[in-house]
Amino acid sequence: MMRRQFWCINFVVILWVVFIIVMLSKQPAMLIQSSADSPELQKTALQVDSQLKRLEAEVAQQSKFYQQVLQKLYQISATQQEQEETTIPVLVIACNREAAIRRSLDLLLKYRPSQSRFPIIVSQDCGHQPTKQIILSYGNEVSLIEQPDLSVIDVPVKEKKFKGYFYIARHYKWALDHIFLEAGHQTVIIVEDDLDISPDFFNYFSATHSLLRTDPTLWCVSAWNDNGKGSLVDINNGAHLLYRTDFFPGLGWMLTRSLWEELSPKWPKSYWDDWMRAPEQRKDRACIRPEISRTKTFGKKGVSNGLFFEKHLKFIHLNEQPVPFTSMNLTFLLKSEYDAAFERRVQAAEVVSLAQAKSGQLPEAGEYRLLYHTKDVFKKTTKALGLMDDFKAGVPRTGYRGVVTFMYLNRRFFLAPNNNWKGYDPTWS
Repeated sequence: MMRRQFWCINFVVILWVVFIIVMLSKQPAMLIQSSADSPELQKTALQVDSQLKRLEAEVAQQSKFYQQVLQKLYQISATQQEQEETTIPVLVIACNREAAIRRSLDLLLKYRPSQSRFPIIVSQDCGHQPTKQIILSYGNEVSLIEQPDLSVIDVPVKEKKFKGYFYIARHYKWALDHIFLEAGHQTVIIVEDDLDISPDFFNYFSATHSLLRTDPTLWCVSAWNDNGKGSLVDINNGAHLLYRTDFFPGLGWMLTRSLWEELSPKWPKSYWDDWMRAPEQRKDRACIRPEISRTKTFGKKGVSNGLFFEKHLKFIHLNEQPVPFTSMNLTFLLKSEYDAAFERRVQAAEVVSLAQAKSGQLPEAGEYRLLYHTKDVFKKTTKALGLMDDFKAGVPRTGYRGVVTFMYLNRRFFLAPNNNWKGYDPTWS
């Protein structure tokens, strides 16, 4: 229906342009024909001819403008149609946590807008029967696939205490091979069984799906902000804010089949998330991430033994204000538009000291830049402000072009390298 309306508008605009040109073009010809005996008429004819050329130029400019408007409307229509029709399965990675899988599936089903658009597929490892029975209790609301290889993995002696990471990597490999190479899906959202999701979780991924598929400099969309503590984000006014990041966040993320076809043949035996962050895999590509996380882990029990959860994860703020991302223009996240605007914003921010930042005396309306030039300065600053202070392959968490964006005492800050920054240093880890 919308496409038919666009064509009608287009036809009317073209018909109007042709009519104006035809009608006006007759006048100077008539005047010039009768001006042979009258210098006054000849002068008038030349004036009319000049006016006609000017009108033709204006009409051509208006026609170009309307064509651009129509093209934008076509793009919006195509994006909306894609958002409504594309199937994006949600892959839930599960093992033996009965209460966790029930809590996770209950929320996914509560907020899922369409079963056909977002089929939920639970991939279970471990062969744990009580967990399997809980998954099956949801009937046709979810699908279950089971990892067939339950053999014991030969883990190096030095890494015995990390053996869980080896089983997780094997499970991911099998599950994603199934989703993309056997089931033939083109995109998937991955969550683990210990994640809560926000009310706008599905809307967020639906709106960013087209960006992921069209911008080759993007390789994932993540629901997670590694620096997403309530004190470090704009809870009141930042629910709609989205960023590019060079750091792979994970914890609720979307990838495409083309990326998996690239990664699958060389998938690691363990520590898959850190492997993803290596330059050989990232290849200078970025992810989209939100200001306020759309996922939050409740998994104190897991392969990390709850240490990271107690120190950091439990303080992440989960978004509670639904944002209609699918009604917003998100093309500003494309690299061709984002980088220049981001650089201007960072450079325009007032340079301040750490002491000034911590004082709470800076005007709240401003934006501020904290500089670092060494790894030690970066770590000192992040620890003082409560930010994550680690690097993976030289990339700080949430960093983009070396810049970490965050809130502190209700003020926007950019922790940024010097202007002569040459790129990430993999030795910073």
